[in-house]
Amino acid sequence: MEEGDQMGHSFIMHLPDDCLFLIFDKFDSSVDRESFGLTCHRLLNIQNFSRKSLEFGCSFSRFSHSLSGNSVDIDTFILDKLIKRFTQLESLSLSGCVNLEDSGLVALERYGSKLHSLFLDCCFKVTDKSLVSVAIGCQSLTSISLYRCAVTDNGLIVIAESCVSLKDLNLEWCIPITDMGISSVTKHCRVIRAIKISHCENIKGFGFKDCSQTLKCLEADSCKFEPEGVMDILSGGGLEYVNVSSLSWCVRGNGLKAIGGGFGANIKILNFRVCRFVNDEMIMVISKGCPLLKEWNLSLCTEIGFSGWESIGLYCDNLEKIHVNGCRRLCDRGIAALRNGCKRLSIMYITRCREVSQLAITMFQHARFDVEIKFEEVMCIMPKQFF
Repeated sequence: MEEGDQMGHSFIMHLPDDCLFLIFDKFDSSVDRESFGLTCHRLLNIQNFSRKSLEFGCSFSRFSHSLSGNSVDIDTFILDKLIKRFTQLESLSLSGCVNLEDSGLVALERYGSKLHSLFLDCCFKVTDKSLVSVAIGCQSLTSISLYRCAVTDNGLIVIAESCVSLKDLNLEWCIPITDMGISSVTKHCRVIRAIKISHCENIKGFGFKDCSQTLKCLEADSCKFEPEGVMDILSGGGLEYVNVSSLSWCVRGNGLKAIGGGFGANIKILNFRVCRFVNDEMIMVISKGCPLLKEWNLSLCTEIGFSGWESIGLYCDNLEKIHVNGCRRLCDRGIAALRNGCKRLSIMYITRCREVSQLAITMFQHARFDVEIKFEEVMCIMPKQFF
């Protein structure tokens, strides 16, 4: 080491820790931070203490739910060392670590007290044993994603009883989960904000009974709710976004009418895509009972006739976006009803509506130049603030 470097090194070594933390925070790049940490053990300790998040570079995306062949193979020994090294972690993402086993998360029992967010998407070997470790060490957890993990009600109950500050919970494709596990979450996690249970076909909705009013978001694509279960889902009264798409083959009766029966007064976004059982009566009740509704996806709701579209035009005063792709009973009269009503409408998504003529579309465009007609289909309409 040259004399100038030695003097600089000696000067840094005599700075108090709070000054070194300030210097570390000024570095913009991870390379600079690594170089800082390699200077000496004291600086390395500051680097370790300053790291708040850890995410492994894998091709898995929590948003597209895709996983390429280049998945991450995390060794339990290495993960254990990293968790013990970075003891101030607030966010840990192991998504796509398909070979991660329960033993890999044992270190969280002692070193996970600062953790707020944990992502275990597609960690196929993670079971209830891992959730026990999380429950013991990560009681400050506010967000956990268990997409496609091999967990059951037993593990979920342990998490719910220990992590009472939980706000965001992703259980998509956790098929063994039932209303028993959900009931524990709604009972103990009274600040819960968003839950994803898509493709959890063993959940009927009853576990949501008396849920907290803080529950704003429910993502429940391809579930099998009972009519009474739908009422329990709405019982908290706080839901603003509800996705119950692809329920055409599993809901008995007119359970979704409850949304317009006073339970869904705060709902702003509804996704009924591929709910083929939705009829004019349901549409009328919901149009009247959801005064705050801003976006409604009715794509492939094939049983909605003129009276349904007329109800939307008459009563959905705050509707800004509507999706009508593949609505086979939507005709020129229905388009006219939407054109003459829905005064705040700004976007209409429309494709594959064979009974709608080009003339009706042209008349709509001339009369409502403030509305953008998009000849495309949008699959996901969940607000970005959730998850």
